Amino acid sequence: MHARGWYSIYCMPPRPAFKGSAPINLSDRLNQVLRWALGSVEILLSRHCPIWYGYSGRLMLLERLAYINTIVYPITSIPLIAYCMLPAICLLTGKFIIPEISNYAGMWFILLFLSIFATGILELRWSGVSIEDWWRNEQFWVIGGTSAHLFAVFQGLLKVLAGIDTNFTVTSKANDEDGDFAELYVFKWTSLLVPPTTVLIVNLVGIVAGVSYAINSGYQSWGPLFGKLFFAIWVIVHLYPFLKGLLGRQNRTPTIVIVWAVLLASIFSLLWVRIDPFTSEATKTATRGQCGVNC
Repeated sequence: MHARGWYSIYCMPPRPAFKGSAPINLSDRLNQVLRWALGSVEILLSRHCPIWYGYSGRLMLLERLAYINTIVYPITSIPLIAYCMLPAICLLTGKFIIPEISNYAGMWFILLFLSIFATGILELRWSGVSIEDWWRNEQFWVIGGTSAHLFAVFQGLLKVLAGIDTNFTVTSKANDEDGDFAELYVFKWTSLLVPPTTVLIVNLVGIVAGVSYAINSGYQSWGPLFGKLFFAIWVIVHLYPFLKGLLGRQNRTPTIVIVWAVLLASIFSLLWVRIDPFTSEATKTATRGQCGVNC
């Protein structure tokens, strides 16, 4: 419509114009988010992608940027998974993801962090969203980003490039007027639960390994440990509602979720120890040469 020259306005009436129902448990909610994200990936890979569609019409730059922002967000799940796994990797290997920087670079980093924080506060004041609601949204963004958005990227690539279609799952919804919240704490099995469970297990194991190493190495190792622990705890805090759901008393967590999560965490840890990307090539070559001489 915008590419054909139509205009739209932002309308927010005092009385809600529409009312609907939504999934109330985590499993159904993630399946719904998966469908939304999959639709965005399909548009991204189609001829109607706003990156190149609408140049013959009157699609303005800000409209194009807004549409691009609404379809590329599932791809952010890939760096999000990497950032959620790096703290645990640093604790397991004894390395750190941030190199030593100068005071000048540190000042720019602090200014950038404060500007992002100030921008978030201004957005909250403008939109009228409370800090509690914002924090819940941040938590679910990490939960959905490490599960539904990640699956949407791979399913979208399979569907568009290989023609492999996925099954459509109809999510159950509850009406607030009926008071039917019996499924609020139901933890249904879905493959979407495996990636965030893996991230949780790896970070918990990393914290245990880091603290154990500091205890055995003496007090001088506690200083560098706190920085690594901060990032790992920050990931766990974002995934805390998911962890609470896994350990809830209402329903037992499906065994297959734990098995797959532990298996993936073990495979990832073994591969990382085998590759050891923190070690330079010169060190690896010298180690191989010394091994060859000794042998």
